[in-house]
Amino acid sequence: MRIAVVREALATDPLPLETRVAATPDSIKRLKALGFEISVESGAGEAANFPDSLYVEAGATIAADARANYADADVLLKVRPLRQREDLDAHEVDLVRTGATVLGFFYPGRNTDLLERARARNLTVIAMECVPRISRAQKMDALSSQANIAGYRAVLEAANRFGSFFTGQMTAAGKVPPAKVLVIGAGVAGLAALGTAKGLGAIIRSFDTRAAVREQIESMGGEFLEVTYKEDGDGGGGYAKEMSPAFLEAEYALFRAQAKEVDIVITTALIPGKPAPKLWFKDMVELMKPGSIVVDMAAEAGGNCEVTVANEVVVHNGVIVLGFTDLAGRLPTTASNLYGQNLVHLLTDMGGAKGWKVDFDDEVVRGATVTHDGQITWPPPARPAAVPAAAPAAKAVVAAAPVAAVAAPTPAKSSGHGHGKVAREHLGSARTAPLTWVSMAILVVAYLGLSTAGSDVQGLHHFAQQLTIFVLSCFVGVQVIWSVTPALHTPLMSVTNAISGIIVVGGMLHMHGDISKPAPLLALLAVLFATINIGGGFLVTRRMLRMFHK
Repeated sequence: MRIAVVREALATDPLPLETRVAATPDSIKRLKALGFEISVESGAGEAANFPDSLYVEAGATIAADARANYADADVLLKVRPLRQREDLDAHEVDLVRTGATVLGFFYPGRNTDLLERARARNLTVIAMECVPRISRAQKMDALSSQANIAGYRAVLEAANRFGSFFTGQMTAAGKVPPAKVLVIGAGVAGLAALGTAKGLGAIIRSFDTRAAVREQIESMGGEFLEVTYKEDGDGGGGYAKEMSPAFLEAEYALFRAQAKEVDIVITTALIPGKPAPKLWFKDMVELMKPGSIVVDMAAEAGGNCEVTVANEVVVHNGVIVLGFTDLAGRLPTTASNLYGQNLVHLLTDMGGAKGWKVDFDDEVVRGATVTHDGQITWPPPARPAAVPAAAPAAKAVVAAAPVAAVAAPTPAKSSGHGHGKVAREHLGSARTAPLTWVSMAILVVAYLGLSTAGSDVQGLHHFAQQLTIFVLSCFVGVQVIWSVTPALHTPLMSVTNAISGIIVVGGMLHMHGDISKPAPLLALLAVLFATINIGGGFLVTRRMLRMFHK
């Protein structure tokens, strides 16, 4: 199968040049390993610092004839949606051959005409922003990888125009207070912005309708802003749900109070398939101090700020409002590398060149496919709910939802607390309870057996002591292990080496006498298994530490 990579350039002023490219030399090598032949349009990677020579070294061929590159492709890799190529005086839908597969961002909810044109050409269109936000698909989640970059860049753009330090300064000439940064929406982009602003020394705070992100914000040193009106805004998939009018009024009151205090506001709210919700109104901008910054990351979808103009810098009442739509593209090399790897993972999931299949039984492929076999397949069927859903509330106005590339995760991804923590605790209890009761039963039977066999009182007393220590150790061990977050289980192996060392010492003290007797035999087994645990723990720890070596 043949993959074509083409130039990305937005043709309509005042939109900026798209600097990203859908494949990099590194991703080309991996695609070659999957059995694909790759043709790259000449100059496709120049804006991302990938000259044609690097693609040739990676095993791709350079296509000087752009039209032929489209026409000969079985699979077309893109960043932006299919568009008019003014340099070729043709639309990309008409340039690519009938029946080909196109992978790239598509936004079917906003591009219904384009969706119909792709269907009429019998194109299989896989929209990267529609990849389901599930654990297995994280490596294919291009929306999150690009949002992470955009959130980082949003803070840098704000810092470039802000007239003061981000971090506080104490100088001989006087004190400079740190900047106060408010991020609306704690998805992938929002968390990236928070982390970057915190790294620059700012005081950070964030608002999100989903209570589940509180711990993520606070773990980064930020303040989680709340309204007095209680309503959970978790709509699933890393997005916030529609909120009630009463909640929105309380939210807007909070924003107006914050507008008087903060220096920089970064808005990240997007809704799949719909215009971005208005959250930062004109009067809020006018409440901000002159010289303050608003970075509207939803500018391409209409903007969260009422005065935003896409791809322009607007100064309103002394406040600078940035409406850039190419934030990720302002770090083109990194953005292209991450996006290229997202595509590689998806193409691998689809079987590579030899096992190529648009498999609708694959949840990821089905969720991302918007047209196939002359049919519009978007939106995909709803996933079955894992738990009974609560009764739906009356239709409400849209509230803030974090930009999903992020949570994303991922996401935003589940924080690993709340219901997840309770689930793990129940799982731990379910797994360990039978083992504990069985062990107890065996030991009680053994004790009764020794009693009826006429064992001496001193021996029974010694056995009772050992039994008590064993039972207490079981309970303490269960509580210690199951109280630790699963993400820390690997580092925990280093700690268990110390416990295993104690077992080795204890076992060696009991390894005397006739080996055929129970006590020496059990001591020998204890030493053996503890030694294996120690060796395995050191190997895992060594492997984990190697991950941090440059």
